[in-house]
Amino acid sequence: MSTSTQPARIDKAGARLTLPVAALAFVIAIAVQLIGQAKIDLGIGAIVIFPMVWGLILGLLVSIQKFKPLGLDLQRVAAALVGVAVLLLVARLAFNIGPSLPSLIKAGPALLLQEVGHLLGTIALALPLAVLLRMGKATVGATFSLDREPSFAMVSEKYGPDSDQYRGVLAMYVFGTLFGAVFITLLTSLVANWKIFDPLALAMGAGVGSGSMMAASSASIIAAYPGDQEAILGMAAVSNLITTILGVYVGIYIALPLADRFYRVLTRKQTREAAAVTAGATAERGAADVEREEAQAEENRRFREQVAESSAAIKLPLWLSLSVLTVLGIGTASVAAKGFSLSIIAGYGIMLALVLVSIALSKVTRKISAIVYITTIGAYISSPWFFGAAALTSVIKTVDFLSIATVMLTLAGLSLGKDIPLLKNIGWKIIPVGLVAITASFLLSTVIAQFALGLGQ
Repeated sequence: MSTSTQPARIDKAGARLTLPVAALAFVIAIAVQLIGQAKIDLGIGAIVIFPMVWGLILGLLVSIQKFKPLGLDLQRVAAALVGVAVLLLVARLAFNIGPSLPSLIKAGPALLLQEVGHLLGTIALALPLAVLLRMGKATVGATFSLDREPSFAMVSEKYGPDSDQYRGVLAMYVFGTLFGAVFITLLTSLVANWKIFDPLALAMGAGVGSGSMMAASSASIIAAYPGDQEAILGMAAVSNLITTILGVYVGIYIALPLADRFYRVLTRKQTREAAAVTAGATAERGAADVEREEAQAEENRRFREQVAESSAAIKLPLWLSLSVLTVLGIGTASVAAKGFSLSIIAGYGIMLALVLVSIALSKVTRKISAIVYITTIGAYISSPWFFGAAALTSVIKTVDFLSIATVMLTLAGLSLGKDIPLLKNIGWKIIPVGLVAITASFLLSTVIAQFALGLGQ
């Protein structure tokens, strides 16, 4: 499944450890689903903490606690399950896309063109900042998009769930979930009150791919332009939809490869300059200083070896991963639906079939990602042009999308203990990078939309 550069192994020990990991994740996921969401009103906006965020936090706390530490292999098993869970998440998302495809056809050129801002704005500004702050390879995952749910699948498949790039996605996701809505409320309110942008251009800019951010941003625009409320809400919703749909394709084929290449270009220059400075400084220092630097370099090398060992992946059989995730998902979805139903089982059956067919097609074609097949096939069979779309969609709707995200992020939290040294290296750096990413996405798309609207008049 993964193309991670980390070594992977399939062993009986990993398979045996799957049961305790699954049981632990099941307990946490059910518990946080019962807790539900919490809304914190800050006056200028509100932070909504969903069960999936509680799951991530509790999973992390269990992973790093010292009373009875979660073993390294258990964390690796959790990471392996995350890599498959993201495929189920994308399968569920695909069935949200199909019914809305007619809206995309009706979308004007301005609405389509401004998506360049959402998809590439973060790369232009946030990525160089992350390089400047020396976030390492996590830069790519944190800045190729605003990192909502589909980003986990893209980065997990390309780099693996144990990669620095994946940790960058996770860091940005947590930041955006906790602070994104509040920040974009302030940003949009400020920009809207400048009165220099068309309210429809602002509404297009609000569709950043996150429902909570879109809603918060739209509220600020409506406060500045109360007479255009219906048009603003409609335009923001369609823009958000397009960002979500195009995000998978553009993310895989354009944004993620572009971010990776841009990062390599910037760090190549950074590395050459650092090497030149180090060489000059070494020439001026005495033998004792050189020896200390060599000792430090050896210590750093050992640290990297320890990190590589902690990140060594365990590859589980696909049937085992899907079986475990199906049980976890049905239980969590039943709690979210406040009752068990056969429709939930049928919904998971449809998603499993979609994932298996897509993986098989991906192995045959090799160059096309399974995520692309899942998104494309799922969108088509749930669209008005497929004869069985209504029946399929009605069944899939019984599976709560956020319940799948809760399972995935709970497992991600359980796998994070081994990554604490690397996450500490990101630390506070994700705050300025996250703020710049959100600002760049909103402002650049708004400017492009304003220009496109002017051409259409």
